Amino acid sequence: GSQAIAGTGCHLLALNMNRETYSIMHMGGEGVNWLGIRPFVTTEHMFQNLGDGTYIHSGILGLRQALADKATMTFKILFNDAVAMTGGQPLEGDLTVPVLVGQVRAEGAEHIAVVTDDPAKYGSGTAFPSGVSVYPRQQLDQVQRNFREFSGVSVIVYDQTCAAELRRRRKRGIVPTPSK
Repeated sequence: GSQAIAGTGCHLLALNMNRETYSIMHMGGEGVNWLGIRPFVTTEHMFQNLGDGTYIHSGILGLRQALADKATMTFKILFNDAVAMTGGQPLEGDLTVPVLVGQVRAEGAEHIAVVTDDPAKYGSGTAFPSGVSVYPRQQLDQVQRNFREFSGVSVIVYDQTCAAELRRRRKRGIVPTPSK
């Protein structure tokens, strides 16, 4: 029952999949089209898809603008460990999920969650700001339902290696191929 706006990269694939994902925006403008539309519609909340490569390049600018505008929206940041749509280049800089979470909290996002296929990798020693919870991927739908009820800008970081990049790494013998 929710709607989302596509981001630059693999999020564009959802535009033709009947998933209530609309529009596109230039890199660094993710979320800004919602800021222009929202005064003219009755929709109260929007999800904005954003990849980690775009985030580190310029996507944080759209998040900053949404925070300044006091928009009610959730940025779903896909942390997939690679700029995979253009061949699997590594991310620029030393971005990790804890660093990303710390940045969006420092920018002003109050409600932040991490969803991952391996919650155990974020044990008690992980330095997340207070109030950040980690959920298994099976709870993504419930986390999204909860976050669409928050006022202001919220952030869900979805941590899972990109399927295309994982396939490349398996072919190169960098990661093991599962038996099933």
